[in-house]
Amino acid sequence: MIENESPQSLEEGIKSDCFVFKGEHSDITAIKRSDILLVTFDNLASIDERPKDGPWKPWLNDRAEALGYSILGMQSHNKDWYRRPDAAAQIGSLQKIGYFDQFSRVLFVGASMGGFAALCFAHLVPKARVLAFSPQSTLNRDIAPFERRYPWPYRKFDWDTPAYLDAAEHVEGIAGGHIFFDPHVGEDAQHVQRLSTSELKNVKIPFSGHTLIRTIAKSGALELLIQEIAETGELSTAFWRKMRNRRKDPRWAKSFLQAASARHGSGLARRACDIMWAEYEYPFARRIRKRIVQRTKQKTD
Repeated sequence: MIENESPQSLEEGIKSDCFVFKGEHSDITAIKRSDILLVTFDNLASIDERPKDGPWKPWLNDRAEALGYSILGMQSHNKDWYRRPDAAAQIGSLQKIGYFDQFSRVLFVGASMGGFAALCFAHLVPKARVLAFSPQSTLNRDIAPFERRYPWPYRKFDWDTPAYLDAAEHVEGIAGGHIFFDPHVGEDAQHVQRLSTSELKNVKIPFSGHTLIRTIAKSGALELLIQEIAETGELSTAFWRKMRNRRKDPRWAKSFLQAASARHGSGLARRACDIMWAEYEYPFARRIRKRIVQRTKQKTD
């Protein structure tokens, strides 16, 4: 897959269609297939899933290959939110030497930690757009006191040095893009509020939780989403039709039914449980329905 596995410099590496460039804290794996480029950033889950030793396949590489897209994988060695200088310097160097000029469209993609990085660094490539899933704006607790979910990386890594400390300081320079989030996840909603600009469109996927990219993938809509944003910069009705399949994701279905039982009339909530049980035989659908019936009975007694 990789023709040039250890170039001495990025200038040398880009002479090949495929290369791996190793940095002190962050590596690059690049594969050219077409004039559409995905720049992807690893997240906590993708770091856990990759083998101990590299070179590693870029995050979303299989989907990029299926679409015929080129890919540039930014791969942090640690779960450090790309808070080391490598990634910004590497992307800046690639821009300076003209690497991105060979592509008609460039899309920075990341989820959570990777979404933070995509939003921080996309402005370094003036024509780049962003597709971010449940991103953080920062882990700095003075800037975002509501964010307490990641105590280990907060303690372990630098959240004081100003450079790329806060993605909200860099989003105004991004050409455009989309941020997907669950509005019922309080921290994610507050980060998105800080990250909002006129060029970034916020897309709500309720009841999908912080890992909503998994709900999109299980709905069979992820490849279509990447294709639409990469090629047109817009979402079509075809994407939302695909997202009707999110009921096949047990995590989404359970969250939806729990919310329905708490917020809606008992009749509507019971019908939703009945449908989920009939179609997918989710055990939690029967349990939630039972609780709804018991609660309704207690109110009438």
